[in-house]
Amino acid sequence: MKPGYVKLVENVNLPRMALVRQMFDAEDAGDPARAVHEAMAGAACVDASIKPGMSVALTVGSRGLANLPELVRAVVSELRARGAEPFIVPSMGSHGGATAEGQRQVLHQLGVTEDSAGCPIRSSMETVEVGRLENGMSVRIDKLAYEADGIVLFNRIKPHSAFRARNESGLVKMLSIGLGKQSGADNCHAWGFNYVGQFIVEMARVKLQTCRVLFGVGTLENAYDRLSKVVVLPPEGMIEREREYLAEAMRNMPRLPLGPLDQPLASGPLDVLLVDYVGKEFSGSGMDPNITGRPSTTAISGGPSVSRIVVLDVTDKSQGNANGVARADVITDRLFNRFDREAVYTNSLTSGVLIAASLPMAMPDDKTAIQAAVKTCESHTPDAITMIRIPNTLHLEYLYASEALLPQLASRPGIKILSEPAPMQFGPDGRLLDPWPSGH
Repeated sequence: MKPGYVKLVENVNLPRMALVRQMFDAEDAGDPARAVHEAMAGAACVDASIKPGMSVALTVGSRGLANLPELVRAVVSELRARGAEPFIVPSMGSHGGATAEGQRQVLHQLGVTEDSAGCPIRSSMETVEVGRLENGMSVRIDKLAYEADGIVLFNRIKPHSAFRARNESGLVKMLSIGLGKQSGADNCHAWGFNYVGQFIVEMARVKLQTCRVLFGVGTLENAYDRLSKVVVLPPEGMIEREREYLAEAMRNMPRLPLGPLDQPLASGPLDVLLVDYVGKEFSGSGMDPNITGRPSTTAISGGPSVSRIVVLDVTDKSQGNANGVARADVITDRLFNRFDREAVYTNSLTSGVLIAASLPMAMPDDKTAIQAAVKTCESHTPDAITMIRIPNTLHLEYLYASEALLPQLASRPGIKILSEPAPMQFGPDGRLLDPWPSGH
């Protein structure tokens, strides 16, 4: 039996929706192994720094990078081809419940295993101090990586979901926070996200001076969540060179079809944004505020002005870590029941962003959750609700748009309306049935 408050929304009419496709300008790197080979073969620092027989710690984080298992295997193969003996160090701060086995499991969920990579995975939460910042803050690094003959950083370069700075997500942050494990991540976040951009650079400089960092392998992705480029950065000038690629990654980002086309982030009002899934494989925040306009910190701004956000579920790969759902207004009981406090609270206590551990209003099913959002979105034209449905905040090629949005979308470059507007379809259990195109 449904709770009594459902009666307050059961007569709310939902807008008719049409399937829409967005087409983005996008560079595609093609075969991941070839892209890695060409990047490493073209970088003088690779052959100059690798000596036969040396042990090399390769960083792999908790993000769902495009072609992650193939890329990791390719980097391992290139290292082995030069006589090195690589091993993987899970490098993800406090993720995986801040345990060695938990971090190994995160890699497994992302498809990275010893068999897939072709080398051992050595996971430990033990760190060593390699210096201190001027403010006295301890700079720490994974002990296994520190004791190796060399360290190769591997990570995707992209805008962060919680702060704006000259270096955000990428090799610098991997060196500072990822390899810092829980203790290092805790230190870096201690003053709040307004200082993280400063601290990751200061910590990276200390580690580049005191640790055996050989080079970094960075990837960039296009708006379709596909590999667009592989770059190799030597330790000298790594911090500064990464900034150029961060700007490129920002230009590559997908976005909702709102606001001026020449801006990297969407802008303008939207009554309701419906998100099928949050997940760590889509964004470190589960639901990227660069897309939704709903950050968890004051260190980031921009994006659309959305009155109500609805989230229906969390992905299996996230194992209940529904961190980003805090920025929604309404969720389903299905998501509520999968919310893992152990994973979310560990994340939030380490980052210092306690609001990220909050839970929105939970309604019994998809239909009532959407009805609650529509009822409360404060639209001045309730018969013309503007609503967009997306599968997640990473894959924005296909979306559903309400009938009221179709006139402006029809005249927007790069947009193709694929279906006539139709009522949203729900099963007997209240779950949304309208399908996504195959593979999305």
